[in-house]
Amino acid sequence: MKIRTITTGISLQSSKEIEKIKHAARFNQQAKVFFEQQGYEVQTTRIATNAWAEYLQGFSTVEIISEIQALEQVCQNLNISFFNIGYASKPETIAIIPDINRNTSVIYSSSKIGDRQTGINFENAWESAKVIKQISQESENGYGNFRFCAWANCQPDIPFFPTSYHAGNTSFAIGLELGNLVTQAFIHANKNMQVAENNLQLLLEVELNKIAAIAEKISDKFDIAYRGIDTSLTPSLDKENSIAVAYEILLMNGKFGNQGTLAISGMLTRVLKSVSVKICGYSGLMLPVCEDVGLAARANEQTYNITNLLLYSAVCGCGLDTVPIPGDITTEKIAALLIDMATLAIKLDKPLSARLFPIPGKKAGEMTAFTSPYLVDCKIFTVD
Repeated sequence: MKIRTITTGISLQSSKEIEKIKHAARFNQQAKVFFEQQGYEVQTTRIATNAWAEYLQGFSTVEIISEIQALEQVCQNLNISFFNIGYASKPETIAIIPDINRNTSVIYSSSKIGDRQTGINFENAWESAKVIKQISQESENGYGNFRFCAWANCQPDIPFFPTSYHAGNTSFAIGLELGNLVTQAFIHANKNMQVAENNLQLLLEVELNKIAAIAEKISDKFDIAYRGIDTSLTPSLDKENSIAVAYEILLMNGKFGNQGTLAISGMLTRVLKSVSVKICGYSGLMLPVCEDVGLAARANEQTYNITNLLLYSAVCGCGLDTVPIPGDITTEKIAALLIDMATLAIKLDKPLSARLFPIPGKKAGEMTAFTSPYLVDCKIFTVD
């Protein structure tokens, strides 16, 4: 088991609060060392802020870009590779995100398109679709959308980017990579789902309580509030820790996407939400197509499609994540996908997000050609 991220959240009243960013960066490094001394690998540390419109209120678009570029320079000086400026919640601020994205490289952001209280914001969904399309056209292979997503019904303190944002006093949360534990639990289940569920429950209880105990010690030592563990099953570029490979140990019919995939998705989320530790964020199943070798391989074989991914979201995790779609897709079709996602989030009262990758110049069935170490190539999905 690896720690995918230690994410510290800070609230800014001004983009000039450099000391607050420095303090968060120092804390992240100290927390990383603390975990490493206990034998854990920490893959990344990250910082998330409150919604950027709150601390850049009244600025012109040109001034906003300049201020965020200055924030990025601070991040680069402090060796911060993941900095999230939170979300935009109005069409006019969502519309600025392509400019932010184009002029930065370590800044992540998101848009809010609905919540349980107010329902779906259709204007925001439409503007977010335009942003996804524009970013794809302005970045190599559409990769700029790695740093942007649209979400519905998401709360503060999700440690995973780009959805992450913060509210209140400084705090931190933990995100894990748990694929090896799932594989371990399923291998010894002899394709019996009830046995697999019990195995996983027992494994997670032991391992996550160890992580939680260390996090509580860090919280006490540095006097920074601990928000919990996002127990989501995050992907791996290693085949042996692939989520799809883990499914296929248990599936009767062989491949991820075949009958039984929905049932396993529901079971996994049930376990992830029932572990007796403080949990936060999604705490569900992530199925990011281009971040998991097995998921990408099955996408190439067309054992599942984008509608299946929405279906799995109804019983499990995080929505549509790193899904490659045709470059010539219309804004209307992107908006329809976002609205479907938001409908599920609000109807089922769960956090969901969409990180979509229109691939410029390519059509459904063609291969992506990413150059990022974070992504694996696969065939582009059809969007009817």
